[in-house]
Amino acid sequence: MEMFTIGIDVGGTKTAYGLFDGETRIVGRHSHPSDALCSPERFFDQIAAGIDALLSAGHIQKENLRGVGIGMPSFILFEEGRIVKTSNLPNIRDFPARAYLRGKLGGIRVIIDNDAHTAAIAEHRHGAGRGFENLLYCPVSTGISTGIIINGTIFRGRYGWAGESGHMIVTPDDGIECGCGNRGCLMSWCSGSMIIKHIKKWIEAGEESRITEFAGGEALNGNHLAMAYNAGDALAHRAVAQMVTFLGIWTYNLYVTLNINCFVFGGGLLKLFRELTIDGKPGNLLNEMKAVFDGYNKNDMPVYFKEAELGDDFGIIGAAELLF
Repeated sequence: MEMFTIGIDVGGTKTAYGLFDGETRIVGRHSHPSDALCSPERFFDQIAAGIDALLSAGHIQKENLRGVGIGMPSFILFEEGRIVKTSNLPNIRDFPARAYLRGKLGGIRVIIDNDAHTAAIAEHRHGAGRGFENLLYCPVSTGISTGIIINGTIFRGRYGWAGESGHMIVTPDDGIECGCGNRGCLMSWCSGSMIIKHIKKWIEAGEESRITEFAGGEALNGNHLAMAYNAGDALAHRAVAQMVTFLGIWTYNLYVTLNINCFVFGGGLLKLFRELTIDGKPGNLLNEMKAVFDGYNKNDMPVYFKEAELGDDFGIIGAAELLF
């Protein structure tokens, strides 16, 4: 009897499902918007309904399901399967997600982990991290964090949320307050969402910029930043330089702390930098970060900055891999 596995990648705007056969091939997909304001019970009722829809479309019975893995953008008590908090789904907090969902699914095995952890597992086993016993998967997007692989195994720490490195403090009590509740964490200076807040603050303080012109009345976003940067706008160049500087410092701090020499990066900031023209060429965030990193690194041992290889499927692949 062939057994199937479901991997679910929960994001702030979309929840994606993948159905994997016994050879770990994707044989079915499903998705729906993530409701950022619903209760945790309703949210996981939707997850259960999505699982039922995926199984029904594939004509698969629940007894043929090995289990369900879920990657969440959350602080998770891994051993308990309890979600402590979720910054971009604020109502999903202090909730026994695994026990609740297992009850809805009739006792099917469920494993829930942080989404950076599942991405690290996916890229280590099937993507850019193949062949490395130790690696750091670093998503650079709306937020930044780290999935840590040590000796071939994901490192979760005591409670389950090891790798929230974006919230390391670098400028104590200085800067814009982050969703973590602190001012001065790395993420508050260089993530995709926070750099827009810095730009707005500078403009409100009276600095001139063509970014608002390119926005044309819309809410400021990364596309407007890219257009202004390519038009030579000084404030846009300042914003990009700030991002690159703090991202380079972040990776150097991780390197000297863990001495792991393989970094794998994914996320929307890589795409944003490709829209920039730097020295007459399309921008490459990894090259810009590595230049900052190399400026602080005082030894010549090899360190690899690699781009993730699994595209948009890393989340469902890594979630499914939790079952193996």
